[in-house]
Amino acid sequence: MNQKLYMVSLGPGDVELLTLKALNAFKASNAICVPTKSEDNSFNKSISYKIVQDALAILGIEKTIIPVYSPMHFVYEDWVYEANVVLEAIQKYQIVSFVTLGDAGVYSSIYYLLDIIREENEALYESCEVIAGVTSFSAASAESKKALCLGDEALTIKPINPRSEVHTTEILMRPKIGMDTSSLGEGDFYTYENMYLKDAKITPSKIAKVKKYMTLFIKYAQRD
Repeated sequence: MNQKLYMVSLGPGDVELLTLKALNAFKASNAICVPTKSEDNSFNKSISYKIVQDALAILGIEKTIIPVYSPMHFVYEDWVYEANVVLEAIQKYQIVSFVTLGDAGVYSSIYYLLDIIREENEALYESCEVIAGVTSFSAASAESKKALCLGDEALTIKPINPRSEVHTTEILMRPKIGMDTSSLGEGDFYTYENMYLKDAKITPSKIAKVKKYMTLFIKYAQRD
């Protein structure tokens, strides 16, 4: 059996905000790795565990649950430990999901884990699927019936108590067809065109001219 790892976003706390992709990953997995802050690996206070259990109940299935002690100290040794738990689970169960609250792309530890996993198992990293989820601020906006941005407004996301120098990722949306992108500057750009449509294309750089209405640029933060 081929090995497969799913990094699954759980959304902000409501099982009904899980995506179909997330549910399908749970169905495909033989085991699900669930982080816990409890040193005894219990799930007494784990929101993630409750969401996973609710999701499995909705699906009418049972899966092996593997606790992953995650003390949230933001130190490299903790991420190494968590990555090793995932790698051991892969060896035993072959197809595994690892879950994270909110959306994996926003202040999640999964990319620290994936960097370590890549060093240990390049093939597993390449086949890994990261599943996006609903963010807390997107859900909060919907609950309040207040738009996060309208027209030409910008949206800023930033840490309140940063532990180090703050670097910025820029999401650049709503370009005009035919637009020359030289004005966007330089940096670690990716271009996303017609995402999830049959002619979707991801370019690991900034394209010179916009050809499609549904074009998104992300200028990723410069990280060490």
